[in-house]
Amino acid sequence: MTEFELAKKLEENINKVFVGKAEVVENLLLCLFAGGHLLLEDVPGVGKTTLAGVLARSMEGSFGRIQFTPDTLPGDVTGVSVYNMKTCEFEYRAGAVMNQILLADEINRTSPKTQASLLEAMAEGQVTVDGAVHRLPDPFMVIATQNPIEFIGTYALPEAQMDRFMMRISIGYPERRQEILMAEQFLNGLTPDKVEPVCKTRDVLQIRKAVSGITVKESLLAYMEDIVTLTREEERFLLGASPRAMLALLRAAQAKAFLQGRDYVKPDDVRAVAVQVLSHRLVLSAEARMQSAGRDGILKKLILKAKVPVE
Repeated sequence: MTEFELAKKLEENINKVFVGKAEVVENLLLCLFAGGHLLLEDVPGVGKTTLAGVLARSMEGSFGRIQFTPDTLPGDVTGVSVYNMKTCEFEYRAGAVMNQILLADEINRTSPKTQASLLEAMAEGQVTVDGAVHRLPDPFMVIATQNPIEFIGTYALPEAQMDRFMMRISIGYPERRQEILMAEQFLNGLTPDKVEPVCKTRDVLQIRKAVSGITVKESLLAYMEDIVTLTREEERFLLGASPRAMLALLRAAQAKAFLQGRDYVKPDDVRAVAVQVLSHRLVLSAEARMQSAGRDGILKKLILKAKVPVE
């Protein structure tokens, strides 16, 4: 079975349980195949936790979940060193981060110090505890959920944390027919814990390798750079897209092309992922906030201004 066929089989398996949200599932897999992390921002109860669990079971990956609260400590995430009385040595006790799929639930309910404990893991695939470096399992992906910032008891994620997420998406409420179908599946016993694996984690690594080999012409790189530069020049943005955002856009576009069955990137691939990849990294100026300007709307207009290369 080819990498493309494996990817489609994984997508189909998740869609069997996560009904009616094919675009959400596709974005989830784009992040996974591009080696990125995903931020799910939505109201409680729309299936954010279910989505992460179904992905882990579908690929036979180890799954860790940590529920963030105001008193969650960094050691709960990264692990701690514990003194062993028998050996008279310190031993590392792994934290929730030592899993291939990590669900960081309600990440904006914990303190900035605990949020920061994920920075090294998300950027470098390792954690440092008491001076000792511990490599994370491969593949490794953080799927974080966050409640809308207006909710009581939430902390805004700092810019450095937001920049570590390849994409930010919302799930939204299901449509009427989809919600009824979901209820019918529940009555028939088709619950997320019944999901059967369709591939292994080593297959995901092979898919990532295939994605990294997708051809990107120089004209497409220039097109992406134009979009990124426009965000930096936009007066309504206090902070534009970073160089990391440019690399994330590149990888996401490659993954999009791969899922479309192509071995090269088109401008359409870039446009399809640009808002999900860039929007959450942009910071509105005070004047723009007073005018109730939306980041997504401004970004979409900037994308239209960028000169599309001729294929």
